[in-house]
Amino acid sequence: MDFCGNINPSQIRDLGCQRQSDSRGRFGYILKGPEYLTVFNGLTGATMSTVAYEPQRHPETDSPTPEQMNSIWGDSYGNRIDRFLACVAYLDGQRPSVVMCRGYYTRTVLAAWDWRDGKLTQRWVFDSDRVARDAGNNPWRGQGDHSLTVGDVDADGKDEIVYGSMVIDDDGTGLYSTRLGHGDAQHMSDLDPSRPGMEIWSIHEKPPAERAGVELRNARTGEIYFAAAHGVDVARGMAADIDPRHPGYELWGGTRNLFNTRGEDIGPRPNSQNMAIWWDGDLLRELLDGVSISKWDYEAGRQETLFDGKALGLASNNGSKSNPCLSADILGDWREELIARTSDSRELRIYSTTIPTMHRIPTLMHDSQYRLSIAWQNVAYNQPPHPSFFLGHGMSKP
Repeated sequence: MDFCGNINPSQIRDLGCQRQSDSRGRFGYILKGPEYLTVFNGLTGATMSTVAYEPQRHPETDSPTPEQMNSIWGDSYGNRIDRFLACVAYLDGQRPSVVMCRGYYTRTVLAAWDWRDGKLTQRWVFDSDRVARDAGNNPWRGQGDHSLTVGDVDADGKDEIVYGSMVIDDDGTGLYSTRLGHGDAQHMSDLDPSRPGMEIWSIHEKPPAERAGVELRNARTGEIYFAAAHGVDVARGMAADIDPRHPGYELWGGTRNLFNTRGEDIGPRPNSQNMAIWWDGDLLRELLDGVSISKWDYEAGRQETLFDGKALGLASNNGSKSNPCLSADILGDWREELIARTSDSRELRIYSTTIPTMHRIPTLMHDSQYRLSIAWQNVAYNQPPHPSFFLGHGMSKP
């Protein structure tokens, strides 16, 4: 790999700075050579610090053989070795750290870094294969999702990393693992205000029939409150307060009906299992799928369109995952904005609700967990942001 410095691409030919080789393999993955983590100046683009990237492809070499990759990551061509996640977390409770992650199907490694006084230093590394050597009975191996979330699950003032079916404590040690394996979606908030602390609604991919396709658990301890088996890949799932007749959030995923937080079947689920958005004037949350927003009519059991982004020329991203560019409370009245591109990709538009509300609560960006969730929302499979407190029908004043 050649580095040509801060050069405009149009200058490369004139300066004779040319790429000497293409490091991509047969399937487009780069499987050998050094990797770096760099901090750039946000105003000028100048390099401020560069370090060797952690987690590496292999504990001993930056150019593992196909056999080594297969034994560690589960394939030899680079798919699983190139599964990256990242987030920002307040690991000391005071200042932010960046956490760079690699792998979730098999080996899983998280590396926390601090940017302090112009220096990038490593805080800790969690490596599933070093914590537990027995790959066949390793509670930390293969537990990651296509996304992660961050929050203070144990109420000690410091953030934890919720990495699918396991949680990594603020000091880089494993807090717990449910051993329920990989999944496509997860949602963490005070989903059930009648229970202390936060809960996690987790969606699992291809678990055995006797295990959980979906499950609700205690975010701090991993205690599973209820689970439902599917026996198939549960590709998507959602958690949002959409029915005021039941306390707390409603939960759904796969082909199952709606659950309340006690695990009771409460009737048909929405077709939308993608994302959510606070849009209208009540405290219930609306459904966001692609660039369209709908309201769940809980009495009739159907969705009603509130905002049709396609009719306005908007387009979603990420193929079948169908996400806007971002959904977030960026303007500050606690309802969320929809940020999306036009179908010709010439415009980036921001849409805000015009519906009045009688409810006054702090802007959601004042909640640390919500703010950090905006930072990881676009990592891998997009997931909706959730605050650390219950926001819904009958909520207490935050």
